[in-house]
Amino acid sequence: MTKTPVLMSHDGGVDDYLSTILLMTMEHVETLGIVVTPADCYIEPAVSATRKILDLMGVTDITVARSTVRGLNPFPRVFRRDSFTIDHLPILNENDTIRTPLAAESGQAFMARVLRQAPEPVTILETGPFSTLAAALDVDPGIEAKIKRIVWMGGALNVPGNVDPIMEGGQDVSAEWNVYWDPLAAARVWETSIPITMCPLDITNHVPVTSEFVRRLGRQRRHPMSDLAGQCYALVTHQDYFFWDVLTTAYLGRPDLFETRDWETVIVTEGVSQGRTKVQPGGRRVTALDKVDTAQFYEYMLTQWAR
Repeated sequence: MTKTPVLMSHDGGVDDYLSTILLMTMEHVETLGIVVTPADCYIEPAVSATRKILDLMGVTDITVARSTVRGLNPFPRVFRRDSFTIDHLPILNENDTIRTPLAAESGQAFMARVLRQAPEPVTILETGPFSTLAAALDVDPGIEAKIKRIVWMGGALNVPGNVDPIMEGGQDVSAEWNVYWDPLAAARVWETSIPITMCPLDITNHVPVTSEFVRRLGRQRRHPMSDLAGQCYALVTHQDYFFWDVLTTAYLGRPDLFETRDWETVIVTEGVSQGRTKVQPGGRRVTALDKVDTAQFYEYMLTQWAR
């Protein structure tokens, strides 16, 4: 079976690590590398946790790279500190050394090089802001032709965003955080002709992380991946939490579970709607995940992590 080459880029939130675990279970995928963007995390523990996860899963031939980009609107510290917690989970700290390699170059330079050297077009799995990809495109515009498609968690098309207007100075509740962190980067990617499949809040709002799911995961904790995923979800079940990045990643493994719909859109880069992914006739056409078989999705997750 020919494997699909995928380059992952994430930003160190709890569900980014869970997406990494899920991606590593996909036998039809060849992961060319993982880049960590310093957005919903503190970069050092986020990179460390990512490398430890790959060690635990026995895939130490995949290089992790540290991006040096910065966004316009920082994530709240209360979100970012989870990267320290994940990095200190006992299951990730049974060994004194980390075997998974860390790239010597910046994440954006690593991304550009991997794409440039790839023998065939690559799928970008982006579960964070577009900042690193935008920077890589600026480093080498020629890599656009080496990207087959982008599968991205981000945006809110016909539902409210998730940026708190009180915390963020009167924003109008239209922006989703992965766009809001760096709307200029999203606009840069929107200028390309790369096919984009997005997983917006419109669909993730219907796929919550439930206590029932976490308990079912706990009942198979004899499997290290279920144990790790269960520990991660235990950190966030006190709040409304959804399968944001994990649902996006699942599309690579089980596209048959989803229905999609095309929209014409623009990225709003300033004002009270900064970070909005706005449906607008004549805008850039993207494909959005529209519906998912939720019951089958839950079963897929439990099956994939039973190892």
